[in-house]
Amino acid sequence: MQGREQQFVDLLREVVELESPSLDKATTDKLVTWIAGKLQDLGCTVERIAQEQYGDHLIARYWPEHLGPAPEGQLLALCHLDTVWPAGEIVWRPFRVEDGKAYGPGAMDMKGGVVQALMALQAINDLGLRPARPLVLLFNTDEEIGSRTSRPLIEQEALRSKATFVLEPAEGISIKTFRKGVGMFRVCVQGRAAHAGADHKRGVNAIEELAHQILRIQALTDYSSGTTLNVGVVSGGSRTNVVPASAEASVDCRVSTMAEAERITETMKALQPVNPAAKLTVDGGLNRPPMERTEAIVAMYEKARGLAAELGFELPETGTGGGSDGNFTAALGVPTLDGLGAIGHGGHAIDEYLVIRYMPERAALLVRLWEST
Repeated sequence: MQGREQQFVDLLREVVELESPSLDKATTDKLVTWIAGKLQDLGCTVERIAQEQYGDHLIARYWPEHLGPAPEGQLLALCHLDTVWPAGEIVWRPFRVEDGKAYGPGAMDMKGGVVQALMALQAINDLGLRPARPLVLLFNTDEEIGSRTSRPLIEQEALRSKATFVLEPAEGISIKTFRKGVGMFRVCVQGRAAHAGADHKRGVNAIEELAHQILRIQALTDYSSGTTLNVGVVSGGSRTNVVPASAEASVDCRVSTMAEAERITETMKALQPVNPAAKLTVDGGLNRPPMERTEAIVAMYEKARGLAAELGFELPETGTGGGSDGNFTAALGVPTLDGLGAIGHGGHAIDEYLVIRYMPERAALLVRLWEST
């Protein structure tokens, strides 16, 4: 792998320059076609799942005939092809390599992980290695917007798998053994409009009511349990001389356990107006379950740490408040390791980069995990 560092860079350049915004199907499908061709060249059977609104998804299966009868179960690798960057970003922020770092839209999150998966598969072929089980690589195109259409595919393949490896970026040099669950709520208040000068008393101020609710919601944050709530967007009212008849807030929720998810959901849905003349409605809920640090995940991590030591590098573990597709697989009880992708900095930021020298060792680790799990 280390002797092929330039191949990593060349592949990364191609993948980054084929832009893939979550909301631009035509542009993203060009990358999907390119990835499908690479996978077929590597000996995979590729299924392309057409999507109307977003880019098509790919499921690649690898178990060449010369390996004989396949053992029970499979190993699942998850990669998302979509990025948060709009089409044309590459024009004014082109791919470049500088001081051992590769820059470009989506380079770290997560096109570096995509390249590492392709190179790991290349190594399996070139070295004549035998995976412990059939390999399934799932490339989806809507992860950055909640995996709206790909979640059923991910869960379907996870239930057939002995383990899942997620090629999301690392946290520093650490892989992720837990992630918080993510929820979204919308809080709507209906009041009563009135003239702010001539008939103020008759009005029911929806913004005032919402302010009370915001304080209640923010107070649900509990850092000791890992629960956070963030009222991030607020709107309401029409004119300063009108008592506002409506107001609403969008709330981000992060939880470390399903028990907390259920408690917060019940609490949010049970909110009552302070002013009985106002009407309050709350909708939404959890959209990504937490990836909890289970015994099975810890055992998988210890195996990966041992393999990394054999390869000559450290592999610490950590967790994060952000969600990924690994949340879905872990919630089904499938041992899941996340953050096996690129090492770098600045995901979703204009200074995003990955450190090239780590790509070979991370790809090598994935090969060893495929061989031994």
